[in-house]
Amino acid sequence: MSRPLENRNAVITGANQGLGLEIARAYVRAGANVFLCARDADKLEKAGEDALSLAAPGQTVRVLAGDVSKPEDSEKIVAVALEAFPRLHILVNNAGIYGPMGPSEEVDWQEWVRAIEINLLGSVLMCRAVVPHFRRHGYGKIIQLSGGGATNPLPRISAYAASKAAVVRYAESLGEELRSSGIDVNSIAPGALNTRMMDELLAAGPDKVGEAFHERMLKLKEQGGTPLERGASLAVFLGSAASDGMTGKLISAAWDPWEKLPGRLSDLKNTDVYTLRRIVPRDRGMDWGDKND
Repeated sequence: MSRPLENRNAVITGANQGLGLEIARAYVRAGANVFLCARDADKLEKAGEDALSLAAPGQTVRVLAGDVSKPEDSEKIVAVALEAFPRLHILVNNAGIYGPMGPSEEVDWQEWVRAIEINLLGSVLMCRAVVPHFRRHGYGKIIQLSGGGATNPLPRISAYAASKAAVVRYAESLGEELRSSGIDVNSIAPGALNTRMMDELLAAGPDKVGEAFHERMLKLKEQGGTPLERGASLAVFLGSAASDGMTGKLISAAWDPWEKLPGRLSDLKNTDVYTLRRIVPRDRGMDWGDKND
């Protein structure tokens, strides 16, 4: 069995359920030692036992409850991980919530802010904590979990959409900062996942999230959504040596041919493919939009 993460050590946030737990499983199967963190200590302990059951002799699984949106917690997570492992190679920033649902002017403001704190600031804090270590070793992989909100408007789920767009632009910016340091920073759009978060959308109802969106999510729920394994496999690829040199990209687990990207690294390094950019009239075949028109 292929083990592309053999002898690599990874920190995975939001790892007690859903996609985070699936990534932890995939990482263990791929040979990695993993350090799992999430806010719910009881669920996290069970997730650790789940991941450990897949480990081969010599592999290590550690867990630590913490809130990545708190600077002291993010710093402690990395510090304790470095006590467990002499070196870290991969950070997977998966922790996230949807936040409040409903018209932007009506939802609870503190809930809106909380979504930004967890989804965006939590990932930034984890990067700040681990990047100095990566720099010292001249190598590292940072994987940000994005979502549909990064590339499409999500009316009535504005905190989630804004935070996920910001997560991707932060990854692009950090990737440029670290381009010559051997540290790759990329984002994953995992697709519509049939997880607790989708259940939260459906439970909110059409009055809060909009009738058309609710109906679309209901159909996706019935169809099973994007398999968790697809996003987890992409996370393995982005954490492996096969993706070395690819940075600042947003890759769709469901739609992009990411398995073939190692053969396209020169194209990816020299273009803005798989990045967030503004669309201008000429991109849509219109003959106006330049300042001299």
